[in-house]
Amino acid sequence: MNWRTTGIIISREYLNKVKKKSFIWTTLLVPILVAGLTIGLMAVMMNTKEKVKNIAVVDESGIVVPYMTDSETIHYQVLEGIPVDSVKVRLADMGFDGVLSIGALDEAEKTVPADLFSPKPFGMELVDNINARINRAVEDYRIASYNIEGLDQILKDVKANVRLHSYTISDSGEEKVSEAGVYSILSMVLGIFLFMFITLFGSMVMSSVIEEKSSRVVEVLVSSVKATELMFGKIIGIALVALTQFLLWIVLSVAIISIGGAAIGFDKLAGGNPTEMASTMGVDAEQLEAAAQAADEGGIATVLTTLTNLPWGQLIGLFLVYFIFGYLLYASMFAAIGSAVENEGDTQQLQLPLTIPLMLAYIIALYAFRAPDSSIAFWGSIIPFTSPIVMISRLPFGVPAWELILSIVLLIGTFVLLAWASAKIYKVGILMFGKKSTWKDLWKWFKQK
Repeated sequence: MNWRTTGIIISREYLNKVKKKSFIWTTLLVPILVAGLTIGLMAVMMNTKEKVKNIAVVDESGIVVPYMTDSETIHYQVLEGIPVDSVKVRLADMGFDGVLSIGALDEAEKTVPADLFSPKPFGMELVDNINARINRAVEDYRIASYNIEGLDQILKDVKANVRLHSYTISDSGEEKVSEAGVYSILSMVLGIFLFMFITLFGSMVMSSVIEEKSSRVVEVLVSSVKATELMFGKIIGIALVALTQFLLWIVLSVAIISIGGAAIGFDKLAGGNPTEMASTMGVDAEQLEAAAQAADEGGIATVLTTLTNLPWGQLIGLFLVYFIFGYLLYASMFAAIGSAVENEGDTQQLQLPLTIPLMLAYIIALYAFRAPDSSIAFWGSIIPFTSPIVMISRLPFGVPAWELILSIVLLIGTFVLLAWASAKIYKVGILMFGKKSTWKDLWKWFKQK
């Protein structure tokens, strides 16, 4: 294979793609959509507030009413001497959105039956709010029923709030802070990113081959260059297009989110009033403040320390290895399939054996962060067809050197073998017209000398 000729094809493929209007529009629109979605979700978190609901309360137990205090979204009105059934049929006339019926106290079980009636379903937040208040009333009643002085305070005092701190020990005995949640998120992000890259741009290679074949441009190209040089030039050219587009997406997304966030003022998210939040959720303000304090006592610091302690040089280096060879492995097979058909509608049958391992790898990767050393995660990171995605998901948790070496050797070896097989199929298939190809045809082309 002449690398000078291949370099020309790479340059042609790259410039061809980046100059297209579709590339420019996609590069601009995706960051805008991502930023819009992110800013929109944050704006919803800041501004979404339930319309105030008027709830009638009929309490036969006598223990729940004191806990039904008004909040920003719920206004309670206690009704006495009025049957629940008569309220249910006159809710609109009485100006209520619903009626909460608390039955008589069950002395034996120390609980109360509770029902909420309304013309249309309430949101989960409102229902959880009411349910939390009822449970609080029952809990306090049960505590009081023991007639132990200060029992309520005793239960608060004995309630544990221990925060487990995790550390990893290096070979030299050095202890480093590690947070499993950080590893889990990083694991999922890396696995999903690589899955998207291989699927999206592997399919782009296939589409590009089909486009040139159907327009008969390929007949002119193969008269000047070898089919193998054309195939690898296309694969590498599209890989460079993908890297360019991803880099622009990241830069533009961060820029738009930063500017939009500063303009809208998302710093308000951190300034919530604990008392108001507690009232909305139906819990004590003291409990919420204690939980917030526990979270602040090292939550952010632990995350930052964990990220700092990660072996970023090793992670980035291995990510690039699996990123490159995982893409090349699947792109070469996608190119072979693209050479065997004349339109994308005919690719479904041939493409299925490639999409199944990719989907399996994606599923294992989502599971890997829960049990990175499990058998399924191990074999998924060793088998070449799933290893790029699964091993990337295991990397943040640490992988033995022998597993990495075995996985990379098998991946590179499988790539070389399948690239050679794909090139043989591509060389014949790219000039085949007028016949719908099958796996039997691909096998026949592969055996040709």
